[in-house]
Amino acid sequence: MSSANGKGVQLDATFDRQTLRRLAGSSSFGRGEDYFVGGKVRSLDEHRGTVAAKVRGSAAYAVKLWCEGKELAYSCSCPRGSDGEFCKHCVAVGLAILAGRTKPDAPRQPKPKITLDDVREYLAKEDKAVLAELLMERAVWDDALREQLFLEAAKKRRKGGVDVDAMKEALGRAIDPGDYVSWREVGDYANCVEAAVRTIEEVLDAGHAAEAIELAEHALLSVEEAIGSVDDDGQMGSILGRLQEHHLRACKKARPDPVELAQRLFERETGTGFDVFHGAVATYADVLGKEGVAEYRRLAEERWQRVGALGPGQDDPEKYASRFRISAIMMALARIDGDLDAQVEVLQRDLSHAYSFLKIAELYREAGKSDLALEWAEKGLEAFPARTDSRLREFVADEYHRRKRHDDAMALAWAGFSERQDLEQYKNLKRHADRAKSWPTWREKALAAIRQEVARRKQEAGNSRWAGRADHSALVEIYLWEADLESAWTEARSGGCSGSLWMTLADKREREHPEDALPIYQREVESTLRHANNDAYTSAVKLLKKVSRLMARMGAEQDFARYLETVRTAHARKRNLMRLLSRANWSQASV
Repeated sequence: MSSANGKGVQLDATFDRQTLRRLAGSSSFGRGEDYFVGGKVRSLDEHRGTVAAKVRGSAAYAVKLWCEGKELAYSCSCPRGSDGEFCKHCVAVGLAILAGRTKPDAPRQPKPKITLDDVREYLAKEDKAVLAELLMERAVWDDALREQLFLEAAKKRRKGGVDVDAMKEALGRAIDPGDYVSWREVGDYANCVEAAVRTIEEVLDAGHAAEAIELAEHALLSVEEAIGSVDDDGQMGSILGRLQEHHLRACKKARPDPVELAQRLFERETGTGFDVFHGAVATYADVLGKEGVAEYRRLAEERWQRVGALGPGQDDPEKYASRFRISAIMMALARIDGDLDAQVEVLQRDLSHAYSFLKIAELYREAGKSDLALEWAEKGLEAFPARTDSRLREFVADEYHRRKRHDDAMALAWAGFSERQDLEQYKNLKRHADRAKSWPTWREKALAAIRQEVARRKQEAGNSRWAGRADHSALVEIYLWEADLESAWTEARSGGCSGSLWMTLADKREREHPEDALPIYQREVESTLRHANNDAYTSAVKLLKKVSRLMARMGAEQDFARYLETVRTAHARKRNLMRLLSRANWSQASV
């Protein structure tokens, strides 16, 4: 193979193993050899004497090797490579070349950069062959561009059609993540995969719907396999969604054999850990037609026969995997038929949780069969009498109210409040009591129950250091919600409350009672400064400005100066805090 400069010097003729060891050192050479033997070198490509490769280590690094005269030149995107060192990744690529995977020649030197306007004008006038060569030069160095060009070449390879096998290979290259894609790299990787997905859309738009179906299914499998090696923040899930959309659109255009399509969709819906094809029988119903839906039903019923019934408290290790998927398919088929009894039969197969009874009750209520709805909901409460699903309890209570059985409804509402005596359950109790026109009585009962619970916790706290919170936070929070500020303040002073509630009280009392708010803010300053970080310092300075304003209103400016000095003295070693205090405009804060 001749080189760019015509001298015919092959890259692998410029070095050997000893050269790599000399450039890297024994330690890096050994690690690089491990990378090579372990198959860490990926996407090894050559153009006009330059080898470009990906090497997977703790991240994916781009390596380039080429000749400069008779010397081996190199670059790597890893931290050591960026410092100009011949790193273990360069060693791994060098060993791959010596192993005979490619025998490239010396490179063509890149042209100097000019302005983008000049580039646009130049490209518009240039010959296609020259433009092709420029792209090839860049593709050696740009992994994403190279993979995109592979896809474009595969797409146009067969005149009048699509070379599906070539495109599958190109898609696989673009989607292959190697060993691992870190969060730093996931953006670039996802962009590369999205470009690959766009080529499938272009194939579809060009009128090759059947080929697009095959490519979309291949890409879906490849992306699902890749996700396990990607530190994903949601981008890969959206890519799967777009692939499924392309697949559906292609099926609507191509109208594939409905039975074969049903078989593939069923396998995908039940056999993958992802929900890309969840609800496929409904989504693809128009494409499947009667014949395809019938095949889907046959496959589902055959699988469904192997699913046993679960009663209250029973469990199934596959409950959230295969059982969940086949149950969802059977429910979708029953909905397509509009068969309420069939839907209930599917749900009855799993009565292991209280929520299972609620789903049946909701189905009957939606169908206007309120008596059956209540009957099933009451069965759920009977099957799960202790700490039942709160949604089921609410369903039954609302049905009781509707039937004017307010006492029964209040018994259920009280059971929920008794389990968790907090503001949200207090609000819920009031909602039910208002319907029963009996809130004053239930309010007093609820407040008394909270006080009794606080007393019990205080007694426990005296006997065990593991006891729960024994202050009056719940009462303070309730009185604040009821806009009874004085009662909230009284409860806080008598029994204490959480720090956030103290701050809420201070904010509400500082206008009329600055003397009450002042010590709360001062305590919060000290609490905040226990955290030695810049966010804490910023928050503390804001609090100090509140203290300054309050003291000014109270005519105690000199007291604030002395107080600020005690803060400075106590935290003098926190330099960043001292800088913030020095920059603060305390005279403005006192206005």
